This record gives sequence, C-alpha cells and structure tokens, in this order.
Amino acid sequence: MLLQGIFTPISTPFYPDGSIYSKKLEANVERYSKTPVAGIVVLGSTGEAILLSDEERRQALKVAREATAKHKVLVAGTGIESAVETLRLTEYAAELGYDVAMVRTPHYYKKLMTPGAMLAFYRFVCDRSPLPVIIYNFPQATGYDIPPELVIELAEHPNMIGIKESSGDVEKVRKMVKGTRHVKRSATVTETFDAVTPRMLKGTAENGGGELVTIGGANKPSSSSVTVVSGLKTRQKEVGFQVLVGAAQKLEPSLQAGAVGAILAFADAAPTACYEIYAAWKEGDHELARLKQERIAKAAQRIVSEFGIPGVKYAMDYNGYFGGAVRSPLLPLTGEAKKEVEALLADIRN
Repeated sequence: MLLQGIFTPISTPFYPDGSIYSKKLEANVERYSKTPVAGIVVLGSTGEAILLSDEERRQALKVAREATAKHKVLVAGTGIESAVETLRLTEYAAELGYDVAMVRTPHYYKKLMTPGAMLAFYRFVCDRSPLPVIIYNFPQATGYDIPPELVIELAEHPNMIGIKESSGDVEKVRKMVKGTRHVKRSATVTETFDAVTPRMLKGTAENGGGELVTIGGANKPSSSSVTVVSGLKTRQKEVGFQVLVGAAQKLEPSLQAGAVGAILAFADAAPTACYEIYAAWKEGDHELARLKQERIAKAAQRIVSEFGIPGVKYAMDYNGYFGGAVRSPLLPLTGEAKKEVEALLADIRN
C-alpha cells in the first residue's frame, strides 16, 4: 500500500463533561478530507488514545471512518501494551474498513522490552493482522526508542509496510531508509499514482465506478500498464519499506534523508502549510521546500513539541477547527501561552 504525503493525526474532541463530541469529530474529519492531505490517522498520540477507554476508542474509530472521504487513506492507531488487545482492536478497525494499522511500541515494562520481546510482539501482530501494519515510535512519550537495526529486521515481514518515526532523529531516518532499501513491494495506485486501498475500490464499485476515476472513462485503460479494477483505473508502483516522520519542524531534512511523508500533529491546525513543504520537495524545488519549512519550524516546535496536545488543540481552535478541552491529567493552556500560540500562527492560518 502506498503511504506517501502528509497525514493528519486527528485529535479527539470532548464535551465539557469529558465524553467524546462526535459531531465535532465528524466536522474536523470532513474538513481535513477537503485539504490536500493524503490520509487521516485516528487514535494516535494527538488523539489522546492512551486516555480513552476501549469503548471510546471504538467510538472514535467508527465516527471518523464514516466521516472520511473515500479517497483518503485511513490509518487506525491500534497499539495497546498487550499483543492480544492490539490485535483485537486491529481486527475491529479492519471490520470498519480501515486501510492500515499503526501500532505503538509497547513500553510500560521498559527493561523487559528487549529486541527479542519487540520482535515477538510485532511478528505476532503482523502474522495475524487483517491490515498492513506500521510501527509507531514516539520515544519522547514512551521512553523507549526502537533501534534502527530492529526496524530493519522487522521490515522483512510482508505485512510490515512502514514506520512512523517521531523521534526527530534525521540520521536515524537515513539509517532505516538505507537498511531497508532492498525491500521491494508492489502497490496498487491510481492512474495518476495516488494511493488505492480495498476500501476505495469498494466505494468506487458501490458508486458505479466513477468516484475515483481521474482520467477518461472507467472502462477503457489509457495504456497497457493501466488496469481497470472495480471501475477504477489502476496501475502498479514499486514501493519499499516506507518511513514517515512525526516532527513537522524537521520535515524537509527528513524527506531529503529518504522519508516518503509524515504524520504531523501540526497538520491538525495547519494541514496546507505542512503539505506545501512536501509538495515543493516532491517537485524538486528544494529551495522552496526549505523556505516553507522555515515558515513553520518555530511554530511547530513550540506548539507541538513544547506545549503538546493542549497547544495543538488551541491552535486548532484558533485556525477554525474544533480542538476544545483536553482530558485530565492534561491541563489547558494558560492565557499567556494562548497569546503565544496566536502570535506563532499569525501567518499560518489554514
């Protein structure tokens, strides 16, 4: 499966009483679906997934799935400390129609998270998962940083298609890209090289074959390399083990190091600003990519890395999305911090 571009790891909106505000979740997802992001990630760290009950996780997955446009890739954060519970939530996401499972590194028993334990955990999940899997590495939150050598070994599994690397370590990105370069797989894409998933094909078939056709009619391939599947013109593209990053302030150098895209909390408030960096890099305009990177670097560092989820949610409010309250033990921003967020986003209003 193709995982290129910018993905938005959506937040979870809450009512004042702490319950999930489904209507605001729907509204946010519908608006993200109209932006140039490649996909939506549900139940990541920004979604406060670790603070949700199992029932709430399932509720968030269901609401977001129903609100997401058919042409966006849907990623479910299904990582739980237990391999069995991780698989259980992954299977539920598959039933809903999600495209990919993002599985956070287990970390509570840190001293026991040996390479052997981590290999066994991910192989157990990948062997049984109905969805392709990506690793989620976020050492700033978990206190565990999966070594690049272990990622390279896990990349050999046919159901392990990538990693979200949120450490901000560009050299580590480079090592993982170099070490997995031999991994070659075939992914189905549209005629214009956008991602295609089983959910998209099903939606296209149900809509009479016209939903995702980008060029010409649905029933006549324009070249010998194009095949019509469920009324959608597709072709095959060779992809490797796909490294996505999670630090918006280091997006451009990470792309230069070999990352193919990113899952960025900063994109919750400014999806287009993040996409512009990727688009410039993709077009080979590295100077423009650097300029676009400089534009958001300070804001991304301060709002996401330092203020955290309260900062992201207030930034969303400021830019017209619904961020709202955070869940305890997180605390809302102070008035002074809110003013700083507003100043940082003064020219990043998208």
